Amino acid sequence: MNRILLVALPLLVAVLAGCAQSPHKAAAVADAKAKASAAKPQERPRQPPLPDQALTSETLYRLLLGEIAGQRGRLDVASQAYLEMAKSTKDPRIAQRATEIALFARAQDQALESAKIWLAADPGSVRAQQAVTALLVNANKLEEAKPYLETLLREEKENVGQAFLQLSGLLSRANDKKAALRLVQDLAQPYPGIAEAHIAVAQAAMAADEIDLAAKEAAQATKLRPDWELAVLVQGQALQRRSNAEALAYWKSYLEQNPQAKDVRLNYARLLVTDHNYEAARKEFERLGKDFPQNPDVTMAVALLAIQLKDYDAAEQALKRALAQNPKDGDTVRLYLGQVDEERKRYDDAKRWYTEVGRGDQYIPAQVRYAGVVAKEGDLPGARRYLQQLPAQNNQQRVQLIQAEAQLLRDQNQHQEAYDLLGKSLEKLPNYPDLLYDYAMVAEKVNRIDVLETNLKKLIVIKPDHAHAYNALGYTLADRTERLKEAEEYIDKALKLSPDDPFILDSKGWVLYRQGQSKEALVYLRKAFSERPDPEIAAHLGEVLWAQGQKGEAEKVWRQALDDNPDNEALRTTVKRFLP
Repeated sequence: MNRILLVALPLLVAVLAGCAQSPHKAAAVADAKAKASAAKPQERPRQPPLPDQALTSETLYRLLLGEIAGQRGRLDVASQAYLEMAKSTKDPRIAQRATEIALFARAQDQALESAKIWLAADPGSVRAQQAVTALLVNANKLEEAKPYLETLLREEKENVGQAFLQLSGLLSRANDKKAALRLVQDLAQPYPGIAEAHIAVAQAAMAADEIDLAAKEAAQATKLRPDWELAVLVQGQALQRRSNAEALAYWKSYLEQNPQAKDVRLNYARLLVTDHNYEAARKEFERLGKDFPQNPDVTMAVALLAIQLKDYDAAEQALKRALAQNPKDGDTVRLYLGQVDEERKRYDDAKRWYTEVGRGDQYIPAQVRYAGVVAKEGDLPGARRYLQQLPAQNNQQRVQLIQAEAQLLRDQNQHQEAYDLLGKSLEKLPNYPDLLYDYAMVAEKVNRIDVLETNLKKLIVIKPDHAHAYNALGYTLADRTERLKEAEEYIDKALKLSPDDPFILDSKGWVLYRQGQSKEALVYLRKAFSERPDPEIAAHLGEVLWAQGQKGEAEKVWRQALDDNPDNEALRTTVKRFLP
């Protein structure tokens, strides 16, 4: 039975029972319940106020219509039916259900309308207030959301700090980061002594690229709560946006006074890796392993750091310790163990770990890795057959397997075969975003820029918030054509959707460079590279540095990237052009 129908059945029964009772019958039932409660005192859950309304044939019809439509996958019909019921009955239970179905159907406007009816019918419902607020934020109606947020914060009283932390997560979805920052500042103003309020402002300020304000607010939070690791982490992250050295110095000083600050030490170690200070990073994660030997989260973090450092022996030891500690997700640990053995070319061991992954979230990724190992052993046809025979439970898994097979072909530079495979798959799943994107990317490899452009524009129509579709189109036009102004427009749209994405920052830098604005390009490329030292970003950064006469720094960037990524084709090609 459909999951939505299963969730709805208790509600349907409750609504029908409540509506069907006459006032006298309802009073008798209430009286009986009251006597039972007096005989056996117990804490009852809060009951929303219900309208005094008889069950009509129209209401029954719409209830059944909504549930049957949901069972058959017609969420649009179910959503509309429940919205109409919510409007006519003003029943908070139906309005809540209408909100949930509209969210399933991704009908944001209907969900917001239903949630407002829900809240009006049950003003004391915190869940209804939260739903309305979240939907307003998602719709970028921040000013309209403000009074709801103020009410939620007032009602939290002693838990207002936790409410501010939840607020940060909620407002991170807002597209207008500057407006979100102004809103958080207004909301935090009445709470100057609440450390969490300052952290909420600091996080909003970082999202809005107001780094000095972020550092100042985080520092105020640490002043109010000196032993609060989250505040220390946020302050360090703000300092990192200015330079790695500032953040490292701050966290090192804090750890000297607070050696057991686990999360700070983890982030300090990660930043040391990012800063290529591998020896210091190794010492930090060894200390973490010694100080917290029975903590599976720490053990996993140590393992992942070891993988990043390519210290696969240490990674294997840590992963096996984590597995022995009965972690929540043992399959993830097995997947990593397989990857570690794969990196060491211990292919039989890797395949054994992948086959031990159960049929949960990691099952398809593990089977994809298994096929990848088969291909590395020289049996590409066998790897493809393995993927083709795997059972897919839904279209999402089918697409994952098709993408994996295409990637195997691309890894072997068989771009035309990958192009053909994805093209045939799109005939069966013509509007699937992931397939459209991958088809466009491989089209570039076979010099079909027209196909790339057509598919990415189609993807943008289907998913107008797909930042990487805008970015891929803009970058390709910037790199492969002279349509530079048009390319920049697409990249700017991508940046608006995802302002901190290093690959989009890289594209912005590249299109500026192609337009002769090398100085402005460097700002974006340096930021992109500091966020993610990717080899292709290194190639671009080095080329612009070289063009600016900073040849020594360019060589340093390239050689460091080549040490970490010796087989990257784009990086090697760029370096050959300048350092033959």
